[in-house]
Amino acid sequence: MVTQEQLQTILARLPKLSMLVVGDFFLDKYLIIDPARNEPSLETGLTAYQVVDKRLAAGAAGTVTNNLRALGVGNVLALGVIGDDGEGYELRRALQESGAVTELLLVTEQRTTPTYTKPLMREPEGEREINRLDIKNWRPTPPELQDHIIDRLRALATEVDAIVVLDQVAEENCGVITQTVTEALSALGRRYPALPIIADSRSRIGHFRDVIIKCNNHEIVAAAYPEHTGEVSEELVRSGALQLAERTRRPVFATRGRLGQIVAEGTRAQEVAAIAVDGPIDVVGAGDATTAGIACALSCGASLVEAAFFGNLVASITIQKLGTTGTATPAEVLARYREQVEEG
Repeated sequence: MVTQEQLQTILARLPKLSMLVVGDFFLDKYLIIDPARNEPSLETGLTAYQVVDKRLAAGAAGTVTNNLRALGVGNVLALGVIGDDGEGYELRRALQESGAVTELLLVTEQRTTPTYTKPLMREPEGEREINRLDIKNWRPTPPELQDHIIDRLRALATEVDAIVVLDQVAEENCGVITQTVTEALSALGRRYPALPIIADSRSRIGHFRDVIIKCNNHEIVAAAYPEHTGEVSEELVRSGALQLAERTRRPVFATRGRLGQIVAEGTRAQEVAAIAVDGPIDVVGAGDATTAGIACALSCGASLVEAAFFGNLVASITIQKLGTTGTATPAEVLARYREQVEEG
């Protein structure tokens, strides 16, 4: 448990910190459709949906930068590869509006800006998401672009207080965090063992070495026990976390939804309870909020358990912001902490 004084110390230090977020930056494009304005297409006879509004946000690695900036981190650097296209322009603008530094984003005609296009049907009871349209790169990332990322990582490792790695693309070697970049990150972890390098990967968390791992219960079991097809039990999550901690020689944070986290280091695994909340929740982006919280706390000298608690605290706020990928401010973090202390 973190004391209120410790929490205030962490929040006070964040404006002085510099953090690098490297990985797959996506544009989240929400298209609001009014079904009352539907028109039949004269050419096809199909219904032509009419978009009456749109919302744009930085997603994937951009969700991490959004959370870091909202928490008060003074300097947040975005390192990735995006396309020289309209979606890339909108993504850069969304990142800049949050206060993230975008000069390190490599803009190139060799790639398309990854985009999650999310049509939302406007209905009396709210907005309902229909089939999403994903724009991704289906060919491997060119070696020269990978070299660019690695060169920037090596140059910045001594200039930042933490590096957060977000590997979003499921197709191997088609995103920013390729096998070659993963190996370079592991080399940085060995060279700078005191620097928090925190990796989160949707499909390849088991490939990382010498960096801190953060993943959810399903991802950790898949990495530790690739042949397992049954239930993801608590014992499997615990043993999987210990196995990955031994494999990567660094701590592991495993999130388990309402059950909180398991933090593993060496031969020890500890549970850190989730922060209970009332009412409806929206868990989209909760993992990235947790990652941002962990990175902030570790950069301020918190212990592993304290960092996990801080991550849970941040996520408990973002999941109550419905219909959006929420963030948490320092004032909200303090208020939620005081609620927990009073109820406890």
